[in-house]
Amino acid sequence: MEYGEIYFWTTTIRNWCHLLKTHEFKQVILDSFQYMTDIGKIDIYAFVIMPNHLHTIWSMLEPNGKETPQGSFHKYTAHCFKEMLVEKNPALLAPFRVIDRKKRFEFWQRDPLAIPIYNRKTALQKLNYLHNNPVIEKWKLADEPCGYEYSSAKYYERNEKNYPFLKDLWDVF
Repeated sequence: MEYGEIYFWTTTIRNWCHLLKTHEFKQVILDSFQYMTDIGKIDIYAFVIMPNHLHTIWSMLEPNGKETPQGSFHKYTAHCFKEMLVEKNPALLAPFRVIDRKKRFEFWQRDPLAIPIYNRKTALQKLNYLHNNPVIEKWKLADEPCGYEYSSAKYYERNEKNYPFLKDLWDVF
């Protein structure tokens, strides 16, 4: 991903495990979004947190030290996930164990999907896809996009500013 460009980005929990089912794991994602926007490393335009993956429309603005913001996001959230599982349910760590000299656990699949967004038409298509993800037959997490809490749908459909880190995509396109 290039700095300053807007992307539809999908990152998935390793082995498609449903690690992000509970509020506390989703909150780690939200807290990371807030922190990274507060320190000026990313802009978040839209998001949805699903049980085993997340979609976001975002832009990386500048490196976070020697890391990309994407790398920092993965590293920080993985650390939090590990600490939470060690404390509350160590048995759930097994699917994330890896044999690696640098780390013992890996929570995110490698090579997340990043699709550049260059125009309003693509932005709208990706925004609709993202917001409708929780209501599709496979998931049925809500009856309508605004019924799912862990999404930016209410921001766009009802002008509810419930996530302070969000920026309006239509200010760009």
